[in-house]
Amino acid sequence: MSQQETREQVTDEQGDNKVSIVAISGSLRVASYNSAVIRAFANVAPRNISFHHFDLVADIPLFNPDRASEQIDSVVALKHLIASSDGLMLASPEYAHGISGVMKNTLDWLVSDESFPYIPVALINTSPRAHHAQETLKEVITTMSGIIVESACMPIKLLGTELDAQGVVANERLRGQLVECLTTFALQIQLLKRLRLN
Repeated sequence: MSQQETREQVTDEQGDNKVSIVAISGSLRVASYNSAVIRAFANVAPRNISFHHFDLVADIPLFNPDRASEQIDSVVALKHLIASSDGLMLASPEYAHGISGVMKNTLDWLVSDESFPYIPVALINTSPRAHHAQETLKEVITTMSGIIVESACMPIKLLGTELDAQGVVANERLRGQLVECLTTFALQIQLLKRLRLN
């Protein structure tokens, strides 16, 4: 049994409780590294982790407080996933030293959502040059009362690799990083759950 298979087995045996994670990519590009890594996470998630990729960001309209009470299908689906998930994973490209408009717009629709505060959040960075976006995301999430799980905010360096989701999964080193990230995030989510119950 490989080290990777051992880590996945340990992950499966650790948790009696299933952990549900919803993930969002802040890019609309077909060949986006951020979207590729989210799809790769979905492919390697251990059995005790229910992983959902919210891929309707392109359908979310520009945020308008006057429409907050409307039942917009994409927004309703987003809020339902947030409400039914134990943790949130975000991956955003960097534009002009900030997060993408797509990511910011998606988060804007969640600012007043009652399910968002205190949700554990992991931030994924696929480019070593995107540190401004990471810091901006941390500021936004903290302002929205999300809980940044620093130990699960891992850099998955894909810039320049030209890898898609399948290529990421096939790469043993990258696959190991993905499973380690998910394992760490799931364990921290379970810890935060127990702390809230005590």
